[in-house]
Amino acid sequence: MDTWINLRSKGVKSLSSSVPAIPNPFPELCTPSKSPVLISSLPPQSTDKHLVKVFGEDNHSRAVWVSRGATAREVCQMLVQTAHCSDQENWALLEIHPALGLERCLEDHEVVLEVQATWSLKGDARLMFCKNYAKYEFFRKPMLFFPENMISDSADVSKGMTSSDLIQNLLRSGTCPEIQGFLHVKEPSRKTWKKVYFFLRRSGLYSSTKGSSKEPRHLQYVADLDDLNVYTAVNGRKLYGAPADFTFCIKPSRNPIRVQDLKILCAENEQTRTCWTSAFRLFKYGKQLQCNYHLSKSAPRSLEGSNLADGKSKSEASLVAMDFSGKAGGRVIQNPTEAQSAEREEGQAWRRREALRCSLPNLNSAARPSSIHKTLPWFHGGVSRKEAQRLIEKQGLVDGMFLIRESQQHSQCFVLSLCYQLKTKHYLVIPFEEGGRKYLTMDDGVTLFIDLLQLVEFHQINKGILPVCLKHPCVCVAL
Repeated sequence: MDTWINLRSKGVKSLSSSVPAIPNPFPELCTPSKSPVLISSLPPQSTDKHLVKVFGEDNHSRAVWVSRGATAREVCQMLVQTAHCSDQENWALLEIHPALGLERCLEDHEVVLEVQATWSLKGDARLMFCKNYAKYEFFRKPMLFFPENMISDSADVSKGMTSSDLIQNLLRSGTCPEIQGFLHVKEPSRKTWKKVYFFLRRSGLYSSTKGSSKEPRHLQYVADLDDLNVYTAVNGRKLYGAPADFTFCIKPSRNPIRVQDLKILCAENEQTRTCWTSAFRLFKYGKQLQCNYHLSKSAPRSLEGSNLADGKSKSEASLVAMDFSGKAGGRVIQNPTEAQSAEREEGQAWRRREALRCSLPNLNSAARPSSIHKTLPWFHGGVSRKEAQRLIEKQGLVDGMFLIRESQQHSQCFVLSLCYQLKTKHYLVIPFEEGGRKYLTMDDGVTLFIDLLQLVEFHQINKGILPVCLKHPCVCVAL
């Protein structure tokens, strides 16, 4: 039997060697450069890489491999590339704790894995990739973020300071300013809130046990700036019984988030809350924030001239712009600026024809094409007024941040939600008929628009009835 087994094994061996190798019909798919599998989704060769899961605002997530020391800015740059974003400006990572209603924007220099290391394994904390236009807005408009009645010179209580002085003194490390004012504070293990006068200095956060007194015997030490993070509370009234909607909290930065460790505070208005949260960041990081700000300004504004251009298909690259306006036939447009202008004019002419056709009274509504505004990033469908305000707050309370939504109270109407001076204002867009044609208006027919796209384009260069031009569309980022 041993002999038979050996002979059979030899036969099998010879048989397998005699069969010719089957050629691979798709050899190009086996090469790494042509592989259909995304290289970024495969584990890297280096063991120093770690997998980080990041969510978009559509609740879909993307996993990216990052190095141990990768900062929030570097992770954002990776996501901009992998998600094919059209620009590199004003992106941010949000640290979100849904159950507690807390969120904060990671600083550009923070190491992402170190932030995740402070999370509880049983918690629901996550990272979200989104726009944030207000991250460094206090460098550009300090007067809006730091009211002068909340600023004083801690070295000389009788001396006031301007908003610009606060920024300059912090960055020069000269005279140390302080932020002061009343805040509501949630008492530990109780549902009640107490109004207390607080002082924020370089040495930490203090509260006064006697009114607004600054005397040392009346000051009580609350927290160390180097060992805390500041979070914005979403829906603070419902979750914490806050007296107003402008809730925020501070917690030790090196510990997992526990309710008993939170110092929950509430301001009287959005400007006061923004002043406090911005001051916490400035006092803690100082010159590092200025460095982050300058780096963010030096980032390329668009990818169109680099990566996107390299990624164009051959068929796209072979297309040329043509001008058929003359009698001698078509000509190739050589000038890139002229080609872009022709493309823009053609698109606008097409949109005008379609909008005019849709505005005719004898056109059956069932035959009308879908509205072009539904495909644009600033249109958010039927979101509520409160949700619109939350979306704008999340992406930064900067002048000109806007979105358009369907009105929930008025049929066939829309609402333009616009941020101005840290407040969100809402403007009703109503249908208007003139000369048998249908238009849209915000000023009772004084200014008419054929569609929402024309309304937005007009107000991007003209204020009209608005307090400020439309500048930053509030977009929903999908990964």
